[in-house]
Amino acid sequence: QVRLVESGGGLVQAGGSLRLSCAASGTVRSNNAMGWYRQAPGKQRELVASITSSGNTNLADSVKGRFTISRDNAKNTVYLHMNSLKPEDTAVYYCYLDLRIRYWGQGTQVTVSS
Repeated sequence: QVRLVESGGGLVQAGGSLRLSCAASGTVRSNNAMGWYRQAPGKQRELVASITSSGNTNLADSVKGRFTISRDNAKNTVYLHMNSLKPEDTAVYYCYLDLRIRYWGQGTQVTVSS
């Protein structure tokens, strides 16, 4: 009953910016925790950012000062604002939403060129 649709990925040069969106549909309530993981080829999955329905956020050390996470509860959408992108940010970014279990989006590719 829950579907997460991600968008906003693409190609960008180092130093550029992207905004990822994750729209939730189905049986979703405003108190669901949501967030973003990323996984680069050959590397382990990394928790990038998380947010509660109250707006409390947490960011990985690797992206602090460059990324922010926010949500629009009216739209059931969470965003990842990525600034000052680096080549090491290249990965597939996956949105998640926590209910009784964790639901995942399909992933959106972010590629940062030097």
